[in-house]
Order: sequence, then C-alpha cells, then structure tokens
Amino acid sequence: MHGIRKEHENLLLQVKGLTKQFGGVKAQDNVSFGVEQGSVLGLIGPNGAGKTTLFNMITGVCVQDKGEILFNGHAIESMPVHKRVAAGIARTFQNVELFPGMTVLENVLVGMHVRLKSGFWGAIIRSPRVVKEERIAREKALEILEFTGLLSYADRIACDLPVGRQKTAEIARALATDPLLILLDEPAAGLNRIETQALGALICRIKEQGITLMLVEHDMGLAMEVCDKILVLDRGEAIALATPQQITNDQKVMDAYLGEEFQCLN
Repeated sequence: MHGIRKEHENLLLQVKGLTKQFGGVKAQDNVSFGVEQGSVLGLIGPNGAGKTTLFNMITGVCVQDKGEILFNGHAIESMPVHKRVAAGIARTFQNVELFPGMTVLENVLVGMHVRLKSGFWGAIIRSPRVVKEERIAREKALEILEFTGLLSYADRIACDLPVGRQKTAEIARALATDPLLILLDEPAAGLNRIETQALGALICRIKEQGITLMLVEHDMGLAMEVCDKILVLDRGEAIALATPQQITNDQKVMDAYLGEEFQCLN
C-alpha cells in the first residue's frame, strides 16, 4: 500500500459543480466539495439523497451531466472505470460484490490484477518473471489479509463467510489495488455492534497507512467516530460540510433529517 503521490496538493479529490439528472429528478445538483489527503470523509443523508450516485460518478460507473472531477490533480471525467482504478480509486458496494465461488485469497489476488505487468501471453508461457510476479502478489495478498484480520480465512470460499467477514474481504480486495482513495458504500449495513466496532478500527488503521477514505454510512455512531468531516446531502444538494461535532450542532441538518436519532448522540 503506497502513500500519497502529490504531497504538495492538499486535496486528493475535488468535485466541482457536479450535476446528474435522471428524467425529471436531479440526483446531484451542482455539488462541490474537496477531500483532503489522508482524511476520512463521511457522506450522509436520507434514502434518495444521491449518495450512491455520487460514488458512481466518482468511480466512472455513470457520467455526470455537468461538472468536474479532479483526482490527484488530474481531470478524470472522461476516464473509464478501469483507468480510474489504475489511477488509485477503489470502492466497495452496498451489496457484497465478491466472486462467491473463489476463496478469500483469490478474491484479493483479483484486486491486484490492475498492478500486474504480465498479460495474457505471460500467463500462458509462465516465464520466470511471471512466476516471480505471481509469488510477490501472493505474499502481498497474504499481508493484506493479515492486516484486515482475514488471514485465517484465506482458503475459505467467499460465499461461505458471514456477512461481516465478506464485507471485510471486499475492503481487502480494494486495498489490493494499491489505492490512494477508497470509497466504502454502507460498510456497516447488516453488521452487529461488535462487527461495527471492528470495522471502525480497520478504517482507522487504513487511514494510518496514508490512504484517504470516503464512506456512505447510516450508522451515525460509526460516522462520528471515524470521520474527520461529514458531507450532508439532501435531494441531491450538499447542505453542509463540517466536522462531526459541527454537524451535530447544525440545526438545519438536524431539522432536515437527522432528528432524534442524531440528537441522542450529543
């Protein structure tokens, strides 16, 4: 896992005037914000606020109607998904997207494919260079599994794991792409309290590696614990961007949709 490439640039990700419309509904309406290198940005809001749509535009799954996306100082709006991954953007999904018939280790190795130099013919010929590259990749994959607490599950079939372990395996696969930025889409969904605490600790360890994170999260306790700043979306508009403490004291945000669940955190 490498560090930040452009130390002189404080913002790793900049979103400027992002707009996306589906039919007559604006999923994103002139949204602008920046994500500082090495930080954790939470993204909250009610269902339909445009959180996943925003992730999809950053990763290239869907294309914005207007606006700019700058990553590590470069415009990426025209980049396809695989090139954004190669540039250093990784993500997980609301619903686990592992290869269910593969082992946990194999899933992590799939994540490394973007960094491997041997192509189709290299895999067929099996030259000494290819064999060495595969050995190094396996060693790194095992290191990632140890880092995420999944080493003992390396040879388990992914679909046989409980949901919490599957979500961790998806994070491990994202780490295998050697990312600068990881987008986590509702990582705590379906987890119990102990699993959520373990997830929070893992997010903090990833941040300590110099990796930047964004997460869509409905678990306000987790968001308050791990996020440096929180972006609040309401019907496609960014209505607040502040520290967790400032968000809890923002009456407009609380009146809009956080309500009693959030007030009990104060």
